[in-house]
Amino acid sequence: VQLQASGGGLVQAGGSLGLSCGASGRTFSRYTLGWFRQAPGKEREFVAAIEWSAGNTVYAESVKGRFTISRDTAKNMVSLQMESLEPEDTAVYYCAATPYTDPTYLLLRRSYVYWGQGTQVTVSS
Repeated sequence: VQLQASGGGLVQAGGSLGLSCGASGRTFSRYTLGWFRQAPGKEREFVAAIEWSAGNTVYAESVKGRFTISRDTAKNMVSLQMESLEPEDTAVYYCAATPYTDPTYLLLRRSYVYWGQGTQVTVSS
């Protein structure tokens, strides 16, 4: 299984940026795909997740209303559209996959069994 994240970069505060994650190597119909982020010196934290089949979404409170997660089942791709970015959003962003669909488990890093490499997002003030 491979998850390939892309789309990171440098953006000014208030700006927008989109991330993509290509998934391959298995069928994800019973999986949930998610995004995590890790800022320097901090723990990796949950950002958003989307159930592959039903499209149900879950967001961290810190990004709710600003970030939108979506999936393209035909392209096996998950995207994260980030709006109104803040310097506090600066982090390495990771996409990941979990066999869980219960929202209780989706926020937990240990629930995810497949991880992509990270992509850096830097928001300047």
